[in-house]
Amino acid sequence: MERLDNMKAEFFKALAHPTRVRIIELLRQGERCVCELIAELELEQPNISQHLAVLRKQDIVEANKDGLRVIYRIKDPRIITLLDLAEEIIAREIAETIALMQGLNKAKGSKEDV
Repeated sequence: MERLDNMKAEFFKALAHPTRVRIIELLRQGERCVCELIAELELEQPNISQHLAVLRKQDIVEANKDGLRVIYRIKDPRIITLLDLAEEIIAREIAETIALMQGLNKAKGSKEDV
């Protein structure tokens, strides 16, 4: 059980960087070579390659050679579902925070009227 917990932690650590999330978001739209990722992310090639290596190590993305280019794609489409669920959870948290702030502002306004 501990080994599985460690594997899950390593998997989520691979997702725990904004650049890697951006890479996955781009790859959800379709395959990309490193040169396309460089242009879209506006980052240096070594930086992107390091992030791709982390994602490959966790089997989140896979690569295939196409001549001189290396083409990356998402290995398991369920990763998209996982990111979509995270986005839904975050959106709900934001909505709850906004509602709380509005409630506080309304309560503050009521006290000022007294």
